[in-house]
Amino acid sequence: MIPTLEVKPLPYTSLPGLSENQLKQHHDVLYGGYVKKVNEIQGKLKDVDLSEANATFSMVRELKLEETFAVDAVKLHEGYFANLGGNGQASGPVLDMINEDYGSYHRWEQDFRAAGMGSRGWVVLAYDLDWNVVHNFSLDAHNFGDIFNAIPLFILDVYEHAYFIDYGTNRKDYISAFMQNANWDYVNGIVEKYGLVNRRKMMKKAA
Repeated sequence: MIPTLEVKPLPYTSLPGLSENQLKQHHDVLYGGYVKKVNEIQGKLKDVDLSEANATFSMVRELKLEETFAVDAVKLHEGYFANLGGNGQASGPVLDMINEDYGSYHRWEQDFRAAGMGSRGWVVLAYDLDWNVVHNFSLDAHNFGDIFNAIPLFILDVYEHAYFIDYGTNRKDYISAFMQNANWDYVNGIVEKYGLVNRRKMMKKAA
């Protein structure tokens, strides 16, 4: 069962190109609301009548379906806020992976930015555990476009709520501000946490 969740605090108040109001509304209202909804759904699932389950309509179907939306929203937002607050300069093992799998950081960044302009919800640089590559994935909603057996490394929110206070409809400049504040130390921490460098070496030897 999913444990009772708590809102993780925002580690900064403002960032270059992202105002305190923009970040506070995004974090406190949007992300905080999803945390509350996950907890609410978990409470209702404890009492739902499982015998009435039906694929056309049933309360258990609705709760389980919206659970994926709310849970993914929490996880994606937590990753998004955590991978901001840096100097934007990519380094370390994740940069090595990007250079190897995309040919260069510049080529990867072009792809990532284009995905951000073309997506309706999210862009996720993820490490695919089956193919042992990093790849940019686009999601049109929290639970639409997810890739199984992949570890999210670097997450960009392109829903309008992430930038509209500061940028209006100018998503392109918002993405530039996001990239300038990227915290690649945090991303490399995920790479280390899951032992992806050693996994990559082992899988290449076995291939």
